[in-house]
Amino acid sequence: MSASKKDYKRVTTKSLIEMKADGEKISMLTAYDFSMAKIVDAAGVDVILVGDSASNVMAGHETTLPITLDQMIYHASSVVRAISRSLVVVDLPFGSYQSDAKEALRSAIRIMKESGGHAVKLEGGSEVKDSIKKILNAGIPVMGHLGLTPQSIYKFGTYTVRAKEEEEADKLMKDAKLLEKLGCFAIVIEKVPAHLAEKVAKSISIPVIGIGAGGGVDGQVLVIHDMLGMNNEFSPRFLRRYLSLYEEMTTAIGQYVNDVKSSDFPNEKEQY
Repeated sequence: MSASKKDYKRVTTKSLIEMKADGEKISMLTAYDFSMAKIVDAAGVDVILVGDSASNVMAGHETTLPITLDQMIYHASSVVRAISRSLVVVDLPFGSYQSDAKEALRSAIRIMKESGGHAVKLEGGSEVKDSIKKILNAGIPVMGHLGLTPQSIYKFGTYTVRAKEEEEADKLMKDAKLLEKLGCFAIVIEKVPAHLAEKVAKSISIPVIGIGAGGGVDGQVLVIHDMLGMNNEFSPRFLRRYLSLYEEMTTAIGQYVNDVKSSDFPNEKEQY
């Protein structure tokens, strides 16, 4: 477990705000199942995001759009049963909050009641402020998400860096301040210029957690399958691979196949 300035037995939304105030960086990773979440939690990660990226890495979809609320609840329930320390944040999936604040509240309540998650995350700024208000008024913590918002991929048409132009950068700054004012406890900022992300982080009191947003923010998040090298087809500039599990796992499985085919497995010590 990595060293920290304060030993948090259980990370809460308040803990993250304290970490920012103390200058302690926040670690965040995705997880979608019990076994992986147990490892991530034991390693000392502060926040586990049950991301709608499960649509990509668990179900094989091209985008995050197809995953349903029921599926998100299933993944979140599996993660919650595994953890003892991490804060568990669950993505509200596409279509569950954008058009109707009452629908957003119903979706968030289902996640909290049926999965046991600790908070929800949703994408967007002023466009979804009514949904955020409704959820927060019910006592449910909300994490925002600005910059590249994958649920809007067909609107943008590309996964390229966002907010490079002044108009979009100004809107991102205004949206970040709005999310803070509404009562969000943190914001993820994805794939924006590092100088802009740092400026945003310094301008608000709640934590800014970056992905492809440089080192001047308050924390970092990656998809677990990417940082462990289980996915060898995705290599953006911001990704650091800490292992190459794709190669290691295929080698190990190939060895198992060979051992079975050659009758080497099981040997006399591996049977009753």
